[in-house]
This record gives sequence, structure tokens and C-alpha cells, in this order.
Amino acid sequence: MKRILCYGDSNTFGTGPMPRLGSDPIHPRHVRWAGVMGAELGDGFDIVVEGLPGRTTVFDDPVEGEYRNGLRSFRAILESHRPIDLLIIMLGTNDVKQRFNLGPQDVALGVARLLQEAKKLEIVDRSLVICPTPVKERGDLAEIFRGAEARAVGLPGHMERFARENGASFLDAGAHIEVDEMDGVHLSAEAHGVLGRAVADKVRTIFG
Repeated sequence: MKRILCYGDSNTFGTGPMPRLGSDPIHPRHVRWAGVMGAELGDGFDIVVEGLPGRTTVFDDPVEGEYRNGLRSFRAILESHRPIDLLIIMLGTNDVKQRFNLGPQDVALGVARLLQEAKKLEIVDRSLVICPTPVKERGDLAEIFRGAEARAVGLPGHMERFARENGASFLDAGAHIEVDEMDGVHLSAEAHGVLGRAVADKVRTIFG
């Protein structure tokens, strides 16, 4: 059986579109993209989901807490689920928040750092980087993500470049889906379904 570890943020955890800041809508497990992917792949795959709302690539969050830094818990999570046949990383959405003021190359380099950390451990066979869907400045999250649409221009290209340079496969989620208009960050149930099927197709390609 092949083990797939999905490492991401709220869109991997399953947070739904938020009507207001502080609300906590959560999609059922079978609706989330990783759940859809697992159902599409069928028997022979063990899907492990490690999604944390607010998780960044490698940056401490001064507002939401240092533990949101994806690098801090990365090794412990990888070691807990070893050996890993495929590591899927879908991070970067939270990096484009106004408070970090990062450009697309720095966000992509954060993902590259995670890939490099995984390589050092020698417990991950293959990796897939998913560039998250571009955010839109909408609803109650608009101020938190003010300027994010402009800051993230070119992110897929940077992510693909650094993924390839670090031996990982690449998928651009934005080529398949869009964020929900309610909050401009999270995915609808329909979007999760489309993404899950697209990722399943990519996984089949990776494993031949």
C-alpha cells in the first residue's frame, strides 16, 4: 500500500467559505479534496491528511501564533508517518497575507525549503507541489489579504521552477478551480471535488 501525506493549510483541513471572520465552517471529510482524491484512487493508497488552518510555509505568524509555521512541525509530522511514498505540499495562501508582505518568489522559496528538509530525512520517496488557487480580496478576509492579488502574480511559475529544481512534480490548482467569492480564500464543495479529481489524475501519472 502506498502512503500519501497531504501537508497543507485550511484548504487541506477542509475549512469552507467563511461568511464572517471567526466563523468555522468545515466540509465533511469525504468532500475535501484529499478525501475525493483518495476515493478516486481507491484501494492500495493510504491517505494521511495534515492540514492546519493558517499554516504558512516557513514563516512565524505574529498574530495567529508561531506554531502556524509549516517548518516547525514538519519533521515531526514526516517522522510520524514514515515511510512516505508521496508527499503532497499545498501551501502559500497564508504567506500572501498583508502582515508578511512577501512576493511570489519568497513564497515559492518557502515551499522549496520544505522540499529540501524532506530530502534530508530520506523517508520521502516522491513529492508533489500544488500551487494554491489565487486568493481574491473579498468579504471579511479582504483586509487580512489586502494586496494579495497583486503580490501573488507569477506564483505558479516560481513554484513550478523550484519544485522541478528540487525533484518534485507540480500541479497548478488555479488552472482547475477558483476560490469561493464569499471570502476569496476558501474552496466550495464543488471546487474540492474538481481539485481532488485533478490531483488523483496527477498521482496516477506520478506512479505510472
